[in-house]
Amino acid sequence: MKVAIIHDWLTGMRGGERCLLSFIRMYPQADVFTLIHVKGATHPEIDARVKATSFLQYFPKVEKYYRYLLGLFPLAIRGFDLKGYDLVISLSHAAAKNVPVPRGIPHICYCFTPMRYIWDQANSYFGKLTPFLWPIITYLRRWDLEGQKRVNIFVAISKFVAARIRCYYRSDSEVIFPPVDTSWIRPTQPHIKGKAFLYAGALVPYKRVDLVIEAFNKLGQELWIAGGGPEEKKLRLIAKSNIKFFGKLSDPELAECFRNCRALIFPGTEDFGLIPIECMAAGRPVIALYDGALKESHLGVRYWLPKAIQPSESTGVFIPKRPGQEVGALVESVRYFIDNEDCFESSVCLDRARVFGVEAFQDNWNVLLKKLGLPRIETSQVVNKVLVA
Repeated sequence: MKVAIIHDWLTGMRGGERCLLSFIRMYPQADVFTLIHVKGATHPEIDARVKATSFLQYFPKVEKYYRYLLGLFPLAIRGFDLKGYDLVISLSHAAAKNVPVPRGIPHICYCFTPMRYIWDQANSYFGKLTPFLWPIITYLRRWDLEGQKRVNIFVAISKFVAARIRCYYRSDSEVIFPPVDTSWIRPTQPHIKGKAFLYAGALVPYKRVDLVIEAFNKLGQELWIAGGGPEEKKLRLIAKSNIKFFGKLSDPELAECFRNCRALIFPGTEDFGLIPIECMAAGRPVIALYDGALKESHLGVRYWLPKAIQPSESTGVFIPKRPGQEVGALVESVRYFIDNEDCFESSVCLDRARVFGVEAFQDNWNVLLKKLGLPRIETSQVVNKVLVA
């Protein structure tokens, strides 16, 4: 089959790009189309498959401000010519799913989320500018709703995202959890205590890293922060001496942080949550908010319930969702973890991480392909390719 894969933009190696890499390994001859491509910012296998970019690519230093060009996305995505392909797969959290697909060509949208910028999180991204941008947001909402008609089938990365697809697009979807390649993470030895708590991920507002810092300022426990982003300067200013910033890390460096941490702190509402799975693959537990897709992937102790699972059966601790009391809830959850730290089993975390492995994704994807009458993927070949990489 001649396959076209549409991805929103390629400016860094985050969860969506890791997912794209898995799709390229499934379809090694596929062509990748994207609005913006910064060569070297993702992975050589991705760079090698990029066939075309949009006119936005020619804007000077566009990778620094492309999110401010939302109003141009409809025109940019319209420029791709997909004639001659047998299958189109869009990996979308913004514009990719709205690509014009010639009549008769099946279009599968693997949806990370409906576009946050124009739906439920417009205020978070634009703040005080939101009222002034409302005409553009309204226009983009109409365009986004029209674009969903070009999709033959939506595949959501979680039940949480499937509910959002129903809410905004009035469309049903299949649910297939993303492939989490953890071959680069070596598990820690059982019963070896970690050195510090860890936050890993982008330093952006919706991740709620500010809550983590406020909580650990109170707790006084050692905290490592791995990642970079626009909030870093502000966060450094409010952090006490028990909090250490590592900046953006390579995969081997991040794997060592996972192996040596006591637990990962993850307080945001996530559409899936790749990093907690990676931490579990190192055999380390997770302390995460009881919300979003983490309710599907994380087997945390809900200690505030009378009949909660035992720490020895869990992958960590849930943080109760208490609006207006977020810092207190996080402090309470960390203290519960500390009191029961010796009871958490690394083997439970490792077993849970395997549920979201590449091979499991391949099996589920093949079930979908069979349902659509499309050729299956040879699972063993793709898994071996991941292990070699």
